[in-house]
Amino acid sequence: MDAFNSGNAAAVGKMYTDDAALLPPDGKRIDGRKGVEEFWQGAIKAGMKNLTLKALEVDGSGNLAYEVGAFTLGVPSKSGDPSTVAGKYIVIWKKGDDGTWRLHRDIWNLGAAR
Repeated sequence: MDAFNSGNAAAVGKMYTDDAALLPPDGKRIDGRKGVEEFWQGAIKAGMKNLTLKALEVDGSGNLAYEVGAFTLGVPSKSGDPSTVAGKYIVIWKKGDDGTWRLHRDIWNLGAAR
C-alpha cells in the first residue's frame, strides 16, 4: 500500500511473484510481474491514489494463504474533482523459496465488502 501511495510501481511489482496474475474488474487477465508493474504504473499515472486496505479474513496452509478484504481508492472524476471508490478483493499469497510472502493472484471489484 505504501509503495502504491508513494507512486512507486516498481516496488509494487516486487510484491508479486514472477508468475503472478491480476484479474481487474471488466478487464483482461494480466500475467507476470512485468505486466503487473505496468498495470499499476498506468493506474498511478491515471491519478489513482490514497489506497487503503482492510483485511477481513486471512487463512492458509503451507506455502499458500488467502486474504479477503475491503479497499478504498482515490480516483479522478470526469470533472477533475477527487472521488473515492470502495470495493472488495481476494488475494492469494505464495511463500517463495527465500521465505518471502508475495502476491500470487489478485482480483477485486467495486461495491460493499459485506
